[in-house]
Amino acid sequence: MEPFKLHMLGTGGGRFTMITQQRRTAGIRMVHGGTDIHLDPGPGALVYSNWARLSPQKLDALVVTHCHPDHYTDAEVLVEAMTHGTQDKRGVLAASRSVLQGSDNFDSSVSRYHQNLVKEVHVLGSGSAFEVDDLRFQAMEARHSDADTVGLRVGVPEVGSIGYTSDTAPYNGLGEAYRGCRLLILCVLRPRGKPLKYHLCTDDVLRILEEVKPGCGVLTHFGMSMLNAGPEEEAAYLESETGVPTVSARDGMQIILGEGIEVRGSQKKDEPRLIEA
Repeated sequence: MEPFKLHMLGTGGGRFTMITQQRRTAGIRMVHGGTDIHLDPGPGALVYSNWARLSPQKLDALVVTHCHPDHYTDAEVLVEAMTHGTQDKRGVLAASRSVLQGSDNFDSSVSRYHQNLVKEVHVLGSGSAFEVDDLRFQAMEARHSDADTVGLRVGVPEVGSIGYTSDTAPYNGLGEAYRGCRLLILCVLRPRGKPLKYHLCTDDVLRILEEVKPGCGVLTHFGMSMLNAGPEEEAAYLESETGVPTVSARDGMQIILGEGIEVRGSQKKDEPRLIEA
C-alpha cells in the first residue's frame, strides 16, 4: 500500500489569524507516491513549502476551494513553480468559479495568464470531479460568503476517502456528504459557544462527527477566538463526546494514512500518535 501523506503547512484561518500569522496560512500539501498537490495555498505557501523541503517545482496540481485570500494568495506563484518558471506547460489547476472567473462579489484571483500556463484547468462546482494520476477529487457542497466555495472528497487507492470541508456554514446534509470518509479535515474557525455565520464552530463539528463517524477527525483553519480557547482542548472535548479520534492540527504536523493513521508532531521530540482506523 502506498501511504498518503498530509503536510499541514498552515493551520490558521480568518482575517486576524492571517494578518498576524499567529498560525500560518500556507494550506495543505498532499503527497501520494510521486504525486504532489497543494490545497488552498494562502499567504506563506511558497515560503513554508520550501521550509518543509517540499519543493513547489514538484507540484502536479493546485486546488483552491474559494476566493478568500487565506486560501488563494500564493496560487499564482505556485503555478509559476509548478510550470518550472513558466517553461513547461504542465500540471492541473482546479478551483472554484469565483477564483478562475470571478463572480458578482469577487474578481478572479488567478489571472488568465497563469491559467494558460498549466496543462489542465478545472472549474469546480458541487458534484464536479477531476483526477490527478490515480487520485480522484470530487467537489462537495459548501455554504460560505463566497457562494462558489466547495469542499472536497479525495479518493485514494487502497487508502480510502479523505474529506475536507473548507469554510462552510453547517447545513442539513453536510455530514451525509462526507459519510464513509476515513479521515475528515474540518475548517473550524471558532470554539464552543461562539458561532459565526458561514463558518463552523466546535458545536457544529460535534454533530458532524457524530453523523459521519470517520476513522479520525482533524481540526484546522483556526481563527483567533479558537486559538484563545485552545484547539487541543476543543479536540479533546470532541473525542470524549463522540468517541471519534480527533486531532488538533499544528503547523508542520504530518498525517500519514496507510494500514493505520499516524500523526506526527512538528518537532522530533513529539511522540507520534497511532490510530487504528
